[in-house]
Amino acid sequence: MSTTEATTEKPFSRIKVRVTGLVFCGDDVALLRRDRTDSTHYTTIGGNVAAGEDFRAAAVRELQEELGLAPDQAGDLELVAMADARVSRPGPTAPPRKIHLIYRTHVTPEVRATLATQEFDELPDGGHEVGTIEWIDYRKVGDLPLFPPIGKVLAQLPSPHAPLPAFELEPVTDQNYTWI
Repeated sequence: MSTTEATTEKPFSRIKVRVTGLVFCGDDVALLRRDRTDSTHYTTIGGNVAAGEDFRAAAVRELQEELGLAPDQAGDLELVAMADARVSRPGPTAPPRKIHLIYRTHVTPEVRATLATQEFDELPDGGHEVGTIEWIDYRKVGDLPLFPPIGKVLAQLPSPHAPLPAFELEPVTDQNYTWI
């Protein structure tokens, strides 16, 4: 098989890029918790990149939209990792392959106190799904249902400023992963 052939049973209809931010305040990292009837899961703060949008600009936009974090309130935005998600999702639409670009920044306790505590994700019917922003000690996120699955890598860091052991994270290929 050549490297360009699909490695999944169903080919992906498109590739999406998602930018996400690991926002640290001391040892705590901001995560978005979503409670659904059959599960609770966490995601890093972020979203999809619009057509033609610069990746870093998209990360800045997402942090501002979801957390209320203005660019001048945070430290440098550092690209620290990339994750390739090839997962299925329920429904008739073929799933996208999603590439996650993971940025990291740091805020002060004073800035943290001004940030959003909830995030409202627009649904196709015009309603909203409410997510809760939780600040969790990064050393305790290893076993959380976190997407992209960066929890175990974060939990092993010696400090919130330490380099990640690898830029490219293990690909996500679980065909039952529906948290994207």
